[in-house]
Amino acid sequence: MNITIVGAGYVGLVSGACFSEFGFNVTCVDKDIDKINKLKDGVIPIYEPQLEDLVKKNIFANRLHFENDLSKSFDISDSIFIAVGTPTNSRDNSANLIYVYKVIEEIVSLINIKNKPKLIVTKSTVPVGTGQEIIKLISNLRPELKLYDHFDIASNPEFLREGSAIEDFMRPDRVVCGVESEFAKEIMQKLYRPLNLRETPILFTGRETAELIKYASNGFLATKISFINEISDICEKVGADVQQVAKGIGLDGRIGSKFLHPGPGFGGSCFPKDTRALAEIGKKYKARSRIIESVIDINENRKLNMVKKVQDAIGNLKNKSISILGLTFKPNTDDMRESPSIIIVSELLNMCKKLRVYDPAGMDNAKKMSEFNGVEWCQNAYDCIKNTDAMVLITEWNEFRALDLIKVKTLLKQPIVIDLRNVYSKEYMQEVGINYVSVGRS
Repeated sequence: MNITIVGAGYVGLVSGACFSEFGFNVTCVDKDIDKINKLKDGVIPIYEPQLEDLVKKNIFANRLHFENDLSKSFDISDSIFIAVGTPTNSRDNSANLIYVYKVIEEIVSLINIKNKPKLIVTKSTVPVGTGQEIIKLISNLRPELKLYDHFDIASNPEFLREGSAIEDFMRPDRVVCGVESEFAKEIMQKLYRPLNLRETPILFTGRETAELIKYASNGFLATKISFINEISDICEKVGADVQQVAKGIGLDGRIGSKFLHPGPGFGGSCFPKDTRALAEIGKKYKARSRIIESVIDINENRKLNMVKKVQDAIGNLKNKSISILGLTFKPNTDDMRESPSIIIVSELLNMCKKLRVYDPAGMDNAKKMSEFNGVEWCQNAYDCIKNTDAMVLITEWNEFRALDLIKVKTLLKQPIVIDLRNVYSKEYMQEVGINYVSVGRS
């Protein structure tokens, strides 16, 4: 099987590396020539555990290739995956499909009616009905191209978590394939046959169903996060412990324990964008999702509530210096997209005298953002904490989980730690003599 993946970003690169690890011949195509040249040399543009080794291994095995010209791999490809970005539209909260449609236009120009049909697979997260819109676009561009005779469209949404994407692809909870023909189903079965040994559930549905599964999944997970964040606020008022509450409800098999960890709100490239898009889909079809709309509002307010938590813990911030540990939206990634730290840091910058920040992987991306203009960048956690009035932990990187708290207390001007991820034990903090503020724990 020969696979072409258009888009060598996070989803495309991870998918390409993993498909080549399965033994397929894979070509990742991207218009960014500099990115492609670096990838050919094994230089990875994103931070993702295990990805660099996997890419280098399969380049060496001559199974993984990189090009900036789709035509070089098109004719030999059995399937062409679209893995380009679908950002939020500036005019509303819907998904912008401009990059998807540009890829389709290029694919259409390359289809040879004398060759066997091409399976076009949307890996990008796209609104419900996009597959049908692609069929209409192809028919308008080249009326002689007939569905099933010359091309077919399938949906294969990704469920990759940043920081564990390789594991998610190689050992997924499920694979969802939206197909409308035996031709498409047969190709998708061949592509995911290597997962049969692990008895991975492969769900074949219609295209619209597959497209909606992706949004519904992310919408539900985002709802769990916003729900437990609201419960944590109640816990603080009544003297309950949100971690025990989460454990108590999570032991119910109908609920489950995952995504019941309170914090500063969700971020990243998926949840914020996809919840907004799902809300717009509901409005478009006059079936509004008021739950999702509320989840979006709760999450936006959550970031500002964390700023107030810092204010309440420290007092007047005018002459204070604060250290921030963790900037990325989650650990084990350098992704700063929609990270709660963006709002928290930008707000605190306007309130305090000095803001020192450190993140193990996200600082290069954060330095490109105007919201961080004026912060002091640090080389490690202890350097960041030194001579500040309080420490605020935003992202729960492993290296922050076992800090020498006695040293932390010595480095701080005042022994104040605001832990927005509940990493530490209240009892040990009290024993050390640190004034400790966490989330949902009185």
